[in-house]
Amino acid sequence: MDLNRRALIGASLVAGTAMSLPARLSAAPGAIEEIDLWPGTPPGPGGGHGPERTGQTGKGIGAVSGITRPRIRVYRPARPNGTAMLVMGGGGYFRIQVANESTPTCRWLQQIGVTAFELLYRMPGDGWPREAPFADAQRAMRLIRSRAADFGFDAPKLGVIGFSAGGHLAGMTAVMPDAPRYQPIDAVDQHSARPVVAGLMYPVLTLRPPFDTTRSVRELIGTHPSPEMSAEWSVETHVSGRTPATFTAQAADDPIAPIDNSLLMFDALRKAGVPHEMHIFQKGGHGWGLGDPGSLVSAWPRLFTAFARAQGLFGAAAPDKPDQAAGEPTDND
Repeated sequence: MDLNRRALIGASLVAGTAMSLPARLSAAPGAIEEIDLWPGTPPGPGGGHGPERTGQTGKGIGAVSGITRPRIRVYRPARPNGTAMLVMGGGGYFRIQVANESTPTCRWLQQIGVTAFELLYRMPGDGWPREAPFADAQRAMRLIRSRAADFGFDAPKLGVIGFSAGGHLAGMTAVMPDAPRYQPIDAVDQHSARPVVAGLMYPVLTLRPPFDTTRSVRELIGTHPSPEMSAEWSVETHVSGRTPATFTAQAADDPIAPIDNSLLMFDALRKAGVPHEMHIFQKGGHGWGLGDPGSLVSAWPRLFTAFARAQGLFGAAAPDKPDQAAGEPTDND
């Protein structure tokens, strides 16, 4: 079976499962439920360009775009270990790589006892303001924490994992959890949006020259941003002593997001005294998700598990390696 067909089948199965459940169904362990982030119209001016679509061809197979209903998909483990993670796929802020990145990662986390949440966020590429994905990520963190008892995890033990542009989104959520992205609307917004740990995989973190060549930069701040704008939306410029423990993983031959993203972040974390770990793999390119079996980059789930355990997460019995359910790599940023 060719690679594109495999990715498409995986995406179709996930989409079919999700659509078969009502939006607020309380599901048994192993099932998928979806929860809207906002009680009414999402905040922010303008609106998105629907309808929601799942890519069927080329590099966009299994990727979701046209999101007008931001929400989380919930992956409840059979035996929760008290930890939860919010997972954000990448795609250059114009689509979300669900089938190749966030869904397989949520399935792996679910297998090892972590309650996983997959974020379907609004994007500037769909006509929403640049603040929209960051507001959605903050709201998701607060909503998940507000229902920790229902989801079966300890409220403080909530982290984030992001890939590529999703790494930027996860990173900004980690370094600026209290930024005023939207006006509080209910009791959910009294909860903290700060993750206790951040996992950033082949991330787009800096939007400053000479590393401002990605689709993420163009979608968020345009083609000729000021130095001040570039710095404002770069993750590494906001690192402080309050930044949570951070793990980065990237391939030295990444053609989309150069390893300088991780190097700059590592240096900022080191100077701020934040627990951190960085892995640069010799080969792997970009968009590898969980990584193909036997590849160098497929080591990251085991390495991240060890890092999370060192922060008191995941429990002592979590297995080192995931079942290989990943989709195929893409070159989206």
